[in-house]
Amino acid sequence: MFRNPLLLLLFGFQLVLAKDPHRRLLLVTVATEETDGYRRFSQSAAHFGYDVKVIGMGTEWRGGDIAKYPGGGYKINLLAQALAPYKDDDQLVIMFTDSYDVVLAGSPDEILTKFDEFQSKLVVSAEGFCWPDRSLANQYPKVTLGKRYLCSGGYIGDAPVIYEALTSSKLGDLDDDQLFFTNLYLDKNFRAKHNMRLDHRSHIFQNLHGAEDDVEVKFDGGSKAYVENIVYSTRPLVLHGNAPKGKLKINQLGNYVPNHWNAESGCLTCDDDRIDLNGKSDSEHPEVFVAIFVTKPVPFLKQFLNRFDTLNYPKSRLKVHVYSLTNYHEKDIKTWADGNEVDVTIFSEQNTEADARNHAINHCIESSCAYYFSVDADVVLTNLNALRELIEQNRSVLAPALTKYDKLWSNFWGALSDDGFYARSDDYISIVKGERKGLWNVPYIAHVYLMKGSVVRRHAPRFDDANLDSDMALCQFLRNKGVFMFVTNRVAFGRLLDADNYETHHLHNDMYEVIRNPPDWEAVYVHPNYSENLDKNIDVAQPCPDVYYYPLVSKQFARELVEEMEHFGEWSGGKHQDARLSGGYENVPTDDIHMNQIGYEENWLHIIKTYVLPVQERVFPGYYSGAKSIMNFVVKYHPTRQDRLRPHHDSSTFTINVALNEHGKEYEGGGCRFVRYNCSVTGMDIGWTVMHPGRLTHWHEGLRTVNGTRYIMVSFIDP
Repeated sequence: MFRNPLLLLLFGFQLVLAKDPHRRLLLVTVATEETDGYRRFSQSAAHFGYDVKVIGMGTEWRGGDIAKYPGGGYKINLLAQALAPYKDDDQLVIMFTDSYDVVLAGSPDEILTKFDEFQSKLVVSAEGFCWPDRSLANQYPKVTLGKRYLCSGGYIGDAPVIYEALTSSKLGDLDDDQLFFTNLYLDKNFRAKHNMRLDHRSHIFQNLHGAEDDVEVKFDGGSKAYVENIVYSTRPLVLHGNAPKGKLKINQLGNYVPNHWNAESGCLTCDDDRIDLNGKSDSEHPEVFVAIFVTKPVPFLKQFLNRFDTLNYPKSRLKVHVYSLTNYHEKDIKTWADGNEVDVTIFSEQNTEADARNHAINHCIESSCAYYFSVDADVVLTNLNALRELIEQNRSVLAPALTKYDKLWSNFWGALSDDGFYARSDDYISIVKGERKGLWNVPYIAHVYLMKGSVVRRHAPRFDDANLDSDMALCQFLRNKGVFMFVTNRVAFGRLLDADNYETHHLHNDMYEVIRNPPDWEAVYVHPNYSENLDKNIDVAQPCPDVYYYPLVSKQFARELVEEMEHFGEWSGGKHQDARLSGGYENVPTDDIHMNQIGYEENWLHIIKTYVLPVQERVFPGYYSGAKSIMNFVVKYHPTRQDRLRPHHDSSTFTINVALNEHGKEYEGGGCRFVRYNCSVTGMDIGWTVMHPGRLTHWHEGLRTVNGTRYIMVSFIDP
């Protein structure tokens, strides 16, 4: 028994502050339909084990369009009716939050503890804007630190007080619920009676409207993700994405909290709703409506179409529409479609890109498609399981993360600017580089995405907007409908072509893409055995002393380069007088066309630097070239024009000589003889090159071509 009055007083004070073990928390929300936002809210509540009461599900919303106008009184009326059974339960604490744009970031016990610290019977969230009646701003009590004005998107209180507040006055379904709570707070008598307070510094509620930069995602020891208000040094437990920018921010925060991603384990919930197609028969795979869009000339379209045929998905479950808005690729598309086992329909009558994309959506709806897969022709899907992977991730709208080669330019945005265009989120670089892998809710996707047929039929997405391009119009449409757009980088899917400056005035335009799209160019134009040149276990052939012979370019490159030269047609004729040269005179002339005459000089110098120098450094160790060459030309040998070349030295440190057509079939004779060694290289294979020193030691001559036409590509490197 306590005899010290002070100790007795202290002990009694502790009893007053201690939380009643019989008290419980009921989380209440109003939602009339299961949107992506509602499902996210429910998942966060389930994670922490909240007791949740959802009011209005499946009923018609009669509270007006509160995204555009004041309203929401219907919400108050629903709550008042549903919470009547709890009006006398003084052991119950009720917390109301919105659901479509809310993520819970803390447990019920944490909520109750922070609520007790307010020593209030009703706490309402706060924001920095006085809405919907700005004239009431001066009636608010002043605050020295924190947000001053009430936001009705979140509040917590004892059940009897909550019920008293909800039934304190009558309001119509279209009246404004925030104004209703504002008037309660500005009523000094009501505020004093219940010590009604606002959560000025986001101890419980974090409203994001106007406070997007106030919060950051952080990690406890690199593990558990949480959100910190860096202005007030608090950890809010209820995150509310009110207003358009706030909704964008809550989508980003929801990628991490309450338990979606951390640096230690990566994505923790990516497979929660996953569909497994493994072991399914062809008929058990969902039908996919595929819309391919060729809206402008793009490089490597043939490869794009052929690559589509290799996707690991039953062809019988695909229905393909190709929309071509350019005549440039018409022949290639028709050839591919005619020989395809998949049902392919070509459309070319649409006037605009938006028309074409709307047309595809309409056809998907008419065919009751299970999925809508939109692919632009500048997409390179190297992952053969790409479509399966997207379906199995089971999201309303999902895009594979793609970037342009060696660039941070991707097919998604992590954030939007104030005017609705690109802005870089603080995690964009980490996602693009693959340092953070997972499923990411983003505000913009483009080029390629999978959309559930149920979403297509329910919302009928549109692409036409006078002020926006088609992709931006779609994304704005989906954001306004509350449909989440995800991007996944859990596996590598491929890349995007750089098609912005694609030239179409050459005969073979893809050949000019070595700098802009090197992986795609390499797949077509580098010799298939080129990599052996870099294998130290394989010797580079040396047919003559310090003369090396190795594969460099593909047969297709050789053929197209010859055709490009013949298309240009201005052969020099092998004359000594040559206006193309700085001195106007060539001592040992050839019948040739220079690379710069067909606009290929920059590309060829890049090829030398990228594919020739690694071999040169291997066979001539210790010499490091700058890949400088001012003489790069294709030579044409023919019995009736110029059939040979007299002995000479080249104006180079080393020279490469690439065979461009087939010996024994397209020409006979020819070759190169190194006089000092009396050693010749003849019968070169297409795409193979001879590399040799240019001065002093390797005096050489071009052997006579006796039949046909021989073409070689020559570069004098480091003159």
